[in-house]
Amino acid sequence: MLDPETLRTFMSVAENGSFSKAAERLCKTTATISYRIKLLEENTGVPLFIRTTRSVSMTPAGQHLLAQAREWLGWLDSMPGELQQVNDGVERQVNIAVNNLLYNPAAVARLLAWLTARYPFTQFHFSRQIYMGVWDSLLHEGFSLAIGVTGTEPLANTFALEPLGEIQWLFVMSPDHPLARIKEPLGEAQLRRYPAVNIEDSARTLTKRVAWRLPGQKEIIVPDIETKIAAHLAGVGVGFLPKQICQPLIEKGELVSGTIPSMRPPSPLSLAWHKYHRGKAVDDIVALFTQRQPEVTGFLTAFDFQVRSATGAPLTAS
Repeated sequence: MLDPETLRTFMSVAENGSFSKAAERLCKTTATISYRIKLLEENTGVPLFIRTTRSVSMTPAGQHLLAQAREWLGWLDSMPGELQQVNDGVERQVNIAVNNLLYNPAAVARLLAWLTARYPFTQFHFSRQIYMGVWDSLLHEGFSLAIGVTGTEPLANTFALEPLGEIQWLFVMSPDHPLARIKEPLGEAQLRRYPAVNIEDSARTLTKRVAWRLPGQKEIIVPDIETKIAAHLAGVGVGFLPKQICQPLIEKGELVSGTIPSMRPPSPLSLAWHKYHRGKAVDDIVALFTQRQPEVTGFLTAFDFQVRSATGAPLTAS
């Protein structure tokens, strides 16, 4: 009833809006096309087309079948390649979590271009996570690999880690902020009067972390690093930003840095992946990071070091 040839005949009629045009496209007679569609409608028990003397249009059932037929035929066409890839030890799907501090759309696109060229039948899924949400994705949501988990030790012995670097932090505010006019070092009583701007931890199962906030201090929670930067620029609050991200803004005079009693220590971030049950795609991604290849340097721009290739030559991390 739903063999590939019948489905392609149905799709041709649906896409051309004509039995005769579909027949011409498929090098068949109009009578053959009409018979196939009539047989399909009898077997499914529903009309798929509304026929008039001048045109053919789809019924709601026909529209639904068209959407499904495209998916089925697409899968049938790709199935031989998928089966060969599975036989070669390549994953059907790879889910990758990226720390919000390292997330870069251009870097994701560059890595995706490299991966899809090598593994055209693998489904790649990137997710942007914050703080412990990166670990949460690995531990509880079936992700294959994470770029930028906190720390240099795994939370479970089933994971392997490759240190990526440390995020250096600067305490920043707008040059128009009231604290910018106070002689340093700033005291906690002075800091408590103004909100701390923080990004909400995306962890669902693990305990959420707070980046920086003094007891009794108001907190403004935003969804990502871009919004946090914008909030600091607008003067609505204070807090820490990665040095590599905020340094250009400081040099342009759009932000100022300050010193507080307890400065935030550097944050080590690592690449993490499952030791067992991984495939070739994950192994290739790990190799790109361990060798600091150009395809992944865009993820490393937040670290306070110059990225180099496996040969030691400087690379532009963009």
